[in-house]
Amino acid sequence: MKRYRNRGIWEFEHDLNMIAAAAYRNGGRNGSDFLNCGVNGRKVVLGIDGDTASTVCICMPLIPFSQPLPDPLPVLARAIAGCSNHNSVGESAARETLEQVMADALAKSASTRYSVQAVCLSASGVDHPKDQHRLLDWLREIFPSHVRLYVQNDAVAALASGTMGKLHGCVLIAGTGTIAYGFTEDGREARAAGAGPVLGDWGSGYGIAAQALTAVIRAHDGRGPQTTLTHIILDTLTLSSPDELIGWTYVDPSWARVAALLPVVVSCAEAGDPVANKILFDAVRELASSVKAVVERLELSGEDGNDPFPLVMVGGVLEANERWDIGNEVISCISKDFPGVLPVRPKVEPAVGAALLAWNSLMRQCNQEDLVR
Repeated sequence: MKRYRNRGIWEFEHDLNMIAAAAYRNGGRNGSDFLNCGVNGRKVVLGIDGDTASTVCICMPLIPFSQPLPDPLPVLARAIAGCSNHNSVGESAARETLEQVMADALAKSASTRYSVQAVCLSASGVDHPKDQHRLLDWLREIFPSHVRLYVQNDAVAALASGTMGKLHGCVLIAGTGTIAYGFTEDGREARAAGAGPVLGDWGSGYGIAAQALTAVIRAHDGRGPQTTLTHIILDTLTLSSPDELIGWTYVDPSWARVAALLPVVVSCAEAGDPVANKILFDAVRELASSVKAVVERLELSGEDGNDPFPLVMVGGVLEANERWDIGNEVISCISKDFPGVLPVRPKVEPAVGAALLAWNSLMRQCNQEDLVR
């Protein structure tokens, strides 16, 4: 651990160490226990879920490996910050966000970096081994050498949130962006989509909203059918003409800002607008095709296509609305080809899934080391 920047973020650790020193002087428990395990003497794990909309860090106590996972899972602290996708905000801003959210979670739980036993950082934009290595090197600068560090794509934590930390099955994320990611029990993995808006995250909140904006411009030009999306979107954005959408879009083309128009598209579809309905049906087909691609490459459904496998559904796009339920439409589409699909709506958020991945990975490593000894 070598901190040469952002020391102010970790100033709370000095205060905790002062408390530990006072406890030691007053004849309390061994002061070094406090320094190594926080004020409460707890060892902890951190799970971080970072995407284009927000970043969440969960601090959980280290549950003994000999015990089953409790229900509900104990959470000592939760911290939230902004976007940490380096493709969206840049490397420096993404790291600043990640470091701040980890420090906030530890401060809320009265823990220090020395009390951390494992960290799983699950972030969007981690699409290549070089991304993993770069983030691992950065995390090693922050945490002591005893801390086990793991870096994954955010889809992996989303899958773990529905399988309690076990990597098997497929996850479909459809929020600001979208990705399908799958694992077999023997460790093979595959993904589809997740390449960002420029390369076509169709079916995502951004993709749906961008198509709606395009439909408004096409209708205004006379290149497409008229749609109620026009006046609803203009009213929502307090604009007076479709021409003003050009300036609104390009003055700040951030993905989350555009994706925030998703509820408008859904409401227009529910009101019967054919253009909005077509956009949503196209999104369903795109999302289903991503899942199908992963399932087929990994043969998750077996040779005959009937074997059961979990499909974890995560993201605001897949949540049910009054009449339109994109998630159920996707499942219906997938079930036609893979009748064994088992839809799972996670009971915990992806950051908890990341913490479970840290716990499971630490347990496996410790068990392997015990076998070697």
